[in-house]
Amino acid sequence: MLYGSISPHIGNLSFLKELDLTNNSFIEGIPLEIGHLHRLQYLQLTNNSLRGEIPSNISGCSALAEFSAANNKLVGQLPWQIGGLNKLRVLFVTKNDLTGSIPPSFGNLSSLQILRAGENHFSGSTVHVYFSYNQLHGNLPRNLGISLPNLRTLDVAYNRFTGTVPPSLSNASSLVVLQLPSNNFTGTMPSMESSRNLMWLSIFNNSLGSGQANDLSFLCSLTNASSLQWLLIHYNNFGGSLPKQVANLSTGLEVLSLKGNRLSGGIPGEIQNLVSLQWLDATYNNFSGTIPPAIGKLQALQQLQLSYNSISGSIPSSIGNLTKLLGLYLSNNHLQGGIPAGIENCRNLMTLDISYNNLSGVIPSQIMSISSLSRLLNLSYNHFAGAIPVEVGSLTNLEDLDLSHNALSEEIPDSLGSCVAMEELHLQGNLLQGTIPSSIQSLKGIRILDVSSNNLSGQIPKFLEDIKELQLLNMSYNDFEDEVPLGGVFKNASIILLDGNRKLCGGLAELQLPSCSFRQHKKVLSHKLKIVISTISSLGFLTCIASCLLIFWIKKKGKPDTIPADDFQLQVSYHSLHKATDGFATTNLIGVGSFGSVYKGVLDMNEHSTTIAVKVFNLQRRGASKSFMAECAALKNIRHRNLVKVLTACSGVDHQGNDFKALVYEFLVNGSLEDWLHPVQSGDEPPRSLNFIQRLNISIDVAYAMNYLHHQCGTPIVHCDLKPSNVLLDEDLVGHVGDFGLARFLPSVADSSSTCEASSSIGIKGTVGYAPPEYGMGHEVSVQGDVYSYGVHLLEMFTGRKPTDEAFQEGFTIHRFVRTAISEKLVTELLDPVLLNELHIGGTTHNNTIQVATKTSSPKAEEILISILEIGVACSSDIPQERISMNEVVTRLVSSRKSFLDQSTRRRREVR
Repeated sequence: MLYGSISPHIGNLSFLKELDLTNNSFIEGIPLEIGHLHRLQYLQLTNNSLRGEIPSNISGCSALAEFSAANNKLVGQLPWQIGGLNKLRVLFVTKNDLTGSIPPSFGNLSSLQILRAGENHFSGSTVHVYFSYNQLHGNLPRNLGISLPNLRTLDVAYNRFTGTVPPSLSNASSLVVLQLPSNNFTGTMPSMESSRNLMWLSIFNNSLGSGQANDLSFLCSLTNASSLQWLLIHYNNFGGSLPKQVANLSTGLEVLSLKGNRLSGGIPGEIQNLVSLQWLDATYNNFSGTIPPAIGKLQALQQLQLSYNSISGSIPSSIGNLTKLLGLYLSNNHLQGGIPAGIENCRNLMTLDISYNNLSGVIPSQIMSISSLSRLLNLSYNHFAGAIPVEVGSLTNLEDLDLSHNALSEEIPDSLGSCVAMEELHLQGNLLQGTIPSSIQSLKGIRILDVSSNNLSGQIPKFLEDIKELQLLNMSYNDFEDEVPLGGVFKNASIILLDGNRKLCGGLAELQLPSCSFRQHKKVLSHKLKIVISTISSLGFLTCIASCLLIFWIKKKGKPDTIPADDFQLQVSYHSLHKATDGFATTNLIGVGSFGSVYKGVLDMNEHSTTIAVKVFNLQRRGASKSFMAECAALKNIRHRNLVKVLTACSGVDHQGNDFKALVYEFLVNGSLEDWLHPVQSGDEPPRSLNFIQRLNISIDVAYAMNYLHHQCGTPIVHCDLKPSNVLLDEDLVGHVGDFGLARFLPSVADSSSTCEASSSIGIKGTVGYAPPEYGMGHEVSVQGDVYSYGVHLLEMFTGRKPTDEAFQEGFTIHRFVRTAISEKLVTELLDPVLLNELHIGGTTHNNTIQVATKTSSPKAEEILISILEIGVACSSDIPQERISMNEVVTRLVSSRKSFLDQSTRRRREVR
């Protein structure tokens, strides 16, 4: 054991890295010369009798990682200069006679992991503790509020703390700011009854609450905090209803954020008492009931966000009293009725989103006169009818207009050309007629123009060639005719969609449209055809008799699984399919599935040949015949650009007299998504791979298809076997969902948990890993089952791991794998290595890759990636009722893509 004092000459040991003098009997003080040891990493002085103060020049030990001086007789204050030791991980000063307060500079200790300063005499009129944006972990001391009774600021935001919020904080009566967001706190939030001076309470992005009724009881204790201005409790696990006592919170409350919890019940009308409220966000909860008309008394309100709940009733006219409102978000609820004309009084409104509701009637012209609308006007997925008001031309500053999926009719108004700031225009899924107005050429900055699935006609305007910013032009499923332009946007087949326009011709070869000379030839022949038809009509009577005899013979034969002749326009025989596939040669075999094999072939059709895929059913396999009928039933009446197009079906006998059943599909040259995600090395060719934006685009393609099947068909269809091998890619890497062999029809959209009796006859549906757990327990098929499969599919897309990966065993699923990685902030560790490489070093423009103009490892890019993975996690919950709908999936994924593209565009401009 050593005695005496620590020699000041120790400061001459300039290369010293570690000094351990613990468990001795040194007295006097810590020599000032210690500050000369620039290379010192470990300074251990615990269990001595050191006196005096900690020297302020200890900040000269710039490499110091651990400093322990516990159990001494040190006095004075902790020097604020310690806050400059950015490598310090451990600081122990317990059991001394230190006084004063913990310096605010300690918040700069970015590497600090452990601080122990108990059993001292810290005091003072104010105590501020700042440790935000570090990697601190463990629990906060349970007696924190007792040991620091004068605590005014506690800021430990963005760390890795766990455990509960110390109940002793209720003793900190001087507390003004409590910042605990983005940690891993759990349990209940303690009462804050004594915190009468509290102005800022931020506990968002934790796991607080239990989802039970009394989770928000702590709000009642905050009614004593008469100066409270900000209350941020979003993204936790709080359940129950919003207590009426919320009306007794401070009248100075400016921000109330409840987003992303499990809150239910109604929004209390008493909320009108919060007269200073500027921001109210209750998005992503389970609120029901109606929007209280009293909300119109919150005249300071600038943001009202109630999207993604179960709110019903009408939009109250009192919303028009909120004249300072900047953003109104009511999407994804069950709102009915029309849009109150009084909203025109919201003259500062920049964003109005009331999409995905049951709103109806005409669009009030007054809405289009709100000239302040500049970011978004979204009325999509409602039941609005009538014409688009001509007043839309008043929205000269609007960037994004979405009127899609309503019942709007008449023509697209010329006045749209006045919306010169427009970047996105979505009019798809309506009943619009006429032509594309020439005024659209004034929208020089438009990036997305979607007029698909309407009744538009005429020629495709040449002026679209001159709009340089176009990134997506969707004109599919209309009645456009004549030649497709070849310049501008029409040079890139991957960003124009023209499917379902039977009168179009020409254009790029990739569009696979007939040549315009062939169209002209058909027009010449049409007159001669009329003469031929009039001649043939005399034979009609005999044809009818022959048809009746044939139908009688078929019925007499009594085959229950034949398909009506008019289900498909093109009829083919076994012989023609045998010829098309070279006798079903193994060299043409491109896939083998549960109920049959798929062959590539070339079929002669209407004076030209087309490449096809023929799915031949193995009728010896039990369920194959039912699978054939299921696909026929599912595919004959549905049409969507992201579903594999079935050309025809064949049900007959082969050359040996055996039953033969086959489906003929369009051939998609890039094969299945499975082959791209999990490529097999073949020869010297490098394996194919998909980059980030391609995977995101395909994910959106599949989401569009599933949303169509679930919500846009007359009768909802459940696919029952969604997985990457059932997603096929065309030459532009657009995804198409196929294989409807297990598909089932549901009797009602409203009751998505029910199904028809046919669903119980085949047993467990789907493929191991992709089928939801409830199917294995005998539950009937539902749209939620498809959502689960989609969630697994989405996670596989970005992790590169199959759900049957050997790492996923004994209840540890891909869902839990990703959920854990997100909560532990380890997202980059779960990414597909191909993506990880791309996102860190950028891509190149060759071999089906797209250049990424920025190193997307930026916080914004990681945020986008997390938002996508969170969708997959939300879809693949083990509990069906917790899964989100495909409507919501589409909305969130499209938003993520928009953010990604916007970021890339900004970075490209910065590079320029």
